[in-house]
Amino acid sequence: MSSYRLAKGGLIDRSSELAFTFDGKRFTGHTGDTLASALLANGVTLMGRSFKYHRPRSVITAGAAEPNALVELREGGRKEANTRATMVELYDGLVAKSQNRWPSLEFDVGAINSLASSIFVAGFYYKTFMWPKSFWEKIYEPLIRRAAGLGTASKLPDPDKYEKAYAHCDLLVIGSGPTGLMAALAAARSGKRVALADEGSALGGSLLFEREEIGGQPGHDWAQGVLGELASLPNVTLMPRTTVVGWFDGNVFGAVERVNDHVAAPDPYEPRQRYWRIIAKRAVLAAGAEERPVAFGGNDVPGVMLASAMRNYANRYAVAAGRSVVVFGNNDCAYRTARDLKAHGVHVEAIIDSRKDSSADAAGVPVLRGRMIADVTGGKSVKAVHLTDGTHISCEAVAMSGGWSPIVNLACHKGAKPRWDAKLLAFLPPETGAAFSAAGSAAGRMLLSECLADGAAKGALDGRPIEVPACRDEAFNIAPLWWVKETHGKAFIDYQNDATAKDLPLAAREGYKDIELAKRYTTTGMATDQGKLGNVNAIAIMAEATGRTMDQVGTTTFRPFYTPVAFGAFAGPFTGHHFQPVRKTPLHDWAEEQGAVFVETGLWMRSSWFPQEGEDWLASASREVLATRSGVGLCDVSTLGKIDVQGRDAGAFLDKLYCNTFSTLAVGKARYGLMLREDGIVYDDGTTSRLAEDHYVMTTTTANAAKVMAQMEFAHQALFPDLDVTYVSVTEQWAQMAVAGPKSRPTLQKIVDHLVMTDETVPYMAAIEVTILGGIPARLFRLSFSGEHAYELAVPADYGSMAARAVMQAGAEFGIVPYGVEALSIMRIEKGHVAGGELNGTTTAGDLGMAKMQSTKKDFIGRMMAQREGLTDAKRPCVVGIRPVDASDRIRSGAHILKTGDKPSMANDQGYITSVAWSPMLDMWVGLALIANGRARHGEIVQIWDGLRGACVMGEICDPMHFDKENKRLHA
Repeated sequence: MSSYRLAKGGLIDRSSELAFTFDGKRFTGHTGDTLASALLANGVTLMGRSFKYHRPRSVITAGAAEPNALVELREGGRKEANTRATMVELYDGLVAKSQNRWPSLEFDVGAINSLASSIFVAGFYYKTFMWPKSFWEKIYEPLIRRAAGLGTASKLPDPDKYEKAYAHCDLLVIGSGPTGLMAALAAARSGKRVALADEGSALGGSLLFEREEIGGQPGHDWAQGVLGELASLPNVTLMPRTTVVGWFDGNVFGAVERVNDHVAAPDPYEPRQRYWRIIAKRAVLAAGAEERPVAFGGNDVPGVMLASAMRNYANRYAVAAGRSVVVFGNNDCAYRTARDLKAHGVHVEAIIDSRKDSSADAAGVPVLRGRMIADVTGGKSVKAVHLTDGTHISCEAVAMSGGWSPIVNLACHKGAKPRWDAKLLAFLPPETGAAFSAAGSAAGRMLLSECLADGAAKGALDGRPIEVPACRDEAFNIAPLWWVKETHGKAFIDYQNDATAKDLPLAAREGYKDIELAKRYTTTGMATDQGKLGNVNAIAIMAEATGRTMDQVGTTTFRPFYTPVAFGAFAGPFTGHHFQPVRKTPLHDWAEEQGAVFVETGLWMRSSWFPQEGEDWLASASREVLATRSGVGLCDVSTLGKIDVQGRDAGAFLDKLYCNTFSTLAVGKARYGLMLREDGIVYDDGTTSRLAEDHYVMTTTTANAAKVMAQMEFAHQALFPDLDVTYVSVTEQWAQMAVAGPKSRPTLQKIVDHLVMTDETVPYMAAIEVTILGGIPARLFRLSFSGEHAYELAVPADYGSMAARAVMQAGAEFGIVPYGVEALSIMRIEKGHVAGGELNGTTTAGDLGMAKMQSTKKDFIGRMMAQREGLTDAKRPCVVGIRPVDASDRIRSGAHILKTGDKPSMANDQGYITSVAWSPMLDMWVGLALIANGRARHGEIVQIWDGLRGACVMGEICDPMHFDKENKRLHA
């Protein structure tokens, strides 16, 4: 016989029939069922296989801690692996499959692993797969990777939506059992904003299945009355199907709401899940306590489950685990299960009580005191139990209770450790302050009256608790019992990972006595339930094995998240095109008008090239370079970071940030600057202009704009707090464009107001404020990244596209062209200017040929570390030019440099190419490279080896400046 549906009772709607499939077989259930309860009601007890031994497994819990009944839910893009059947609400059309089995759940070839169980002991993966060495890549690693994991993820896009939301409240109550309801009611009646969150599909917590009496009525009826009152209050938010998964700084809680996990597909405009950030002035942890199993032989056989789970299925779902049951425990709660089962007509063979002097009410069920279950017989279902005194009892199910562990996880998420209570035999939550407090059984109060009173007190934020209703208490007594040592079979601690009670003493004997090390060595507590069921038992066994107390052993670290959270919930709506906001420059509309092809640069959309009919990117960029160098071109450089720096000590502050000096920079001038990290490596570069004695404008690279701003914040607040300086990012406030080429000056002259542009009025590196087009404020810089006579024009962002159109109109007679970052990159490589490929986080100022920029007259960030011997070694790779010996050969970025005749190897590697471009001016490929002792090797012929493409050509190391080495064009 097996589990079955009771003829009456439960909170299910028997008038509603729901069809579902499990492993392709059709079953029916009712509204109010979970997948687990519906399967049990249909006599299905085999729901999964364990990870290591592939042993047959069924449900052991009725809630979030379930380690065994993990299934693949849904199909297609909605498929979700490792879903706990105990938490899945049944709906019509539900499709579920078992996992970690082949070819079928009933007959799993992987079960052969049990025959090698003597090998698969604690730490076996550290002791095996070591010989022969050649087997690792070809045999061992593929086998391990194939065996890893449980379910399979869908490779199709998830069609559902996810949301993120924020909530603020005076009191967040976590858990809707009797404690949580009293806390919420007390706060709500005083007018406080209350949020009541519970992971269950229905609010009520343990009152949904416990046969309690509160205020003269059944506990469930009392709970519904309280919930009705709370629902009617405008200051209360009820949040069923919402698991609070983390506690963070500022009393911020993360919570996942399963908005539409209980339907086949969400409505088109509704999310499947919603991730909440709840900011609470106060919070009460009323999550209750988790019942613990007992380690004895065969405690994983389908039909063995927690005593509270068995009465949950009976009382709430009207499902009996079997027609004859044995109840085994070390505390009074086991008796409650026996009484409830008997009331439902289930035959209870006996209560096996490990204590010799218990006096709990057995309701006429035989009690065998001072005895324990040693082993359960049965493979895919329970057949009988064998006791430590040799007694044999036939049965179909076993309910076990090894005590209760308060659910302290959230209270420990910020690093505090729980404390051991020797009377309750449980770890209690740490002191976390008034902002977040535990109440009820989560705080170790095991009597119903204590829970109600504690909830009322913790919810009375104004100090006036509400009246606590009368209730019927049951005594709670417990005696230590973690592991029945007389067992002959495997006694499991971690069900999912098949970690047994014998693994922990073995780990201790092999030196892994620290509980954190033992966790990883034995895999105890590393399953998806993260030790919710077995960790206390594991700690107790380790304490005994090492001669320590529970306090001395301690617990493993509690980290978010309390239960698994889908990646979709974290991402929310920020997927695909909406993954990050797109940043468009003020010249974006103008660039679109010019036919630009855009490229993503971080969040920015930058105009990359401007193709004409029939042109690819290289043809377009080459034409843009030729047109700019022969006439004039316009490039959008608005994405460069722009930081406005003002204050009496602005210059002194910049002196600290940059390795060269800015406090001596004349007003109306710009200077190139190099910024180092604290370790002496180049961080960023750019130009900084001085517009007034106390006013500078910095530019940074596009990629590092935010990082440089953060560096400035840190430097000012932590290193140089006495400096009188203020700074703000103005990247979004200014549109900036480069106007380059021999005709750039006459082009700009047409739009600049009241200024005759000459070498005297606008000299090289000038930075002046002007107006254009009849009064529009602008900044004019004579700077060049292209090596041409060039300017950069900055205008307020709102005028960006208009100013660009005006420049294009002014330069029409000179054949002006728009050019993009591809053309800009070609021109900077032709001129040997360094950029991202060279500023790669490994190069020093010396590597870039800028060692002399490092001032010896002042201090700056990175100064001392930059002087380390390894960073000043002349043999370090430095930036040089590289070009093929045969001008028809192509070289590629990333190719490695080898001496002539050397074979490719790490030992022979001389460096690599960092940047490459086709030079339309030289009619050949040219590049920049980082080559060991490169500056002393100009003229040397080397091999350029491209291992990715299997190509090797001869190249010449040369000066980084390939074109116009005398800089005649810059000053023309």
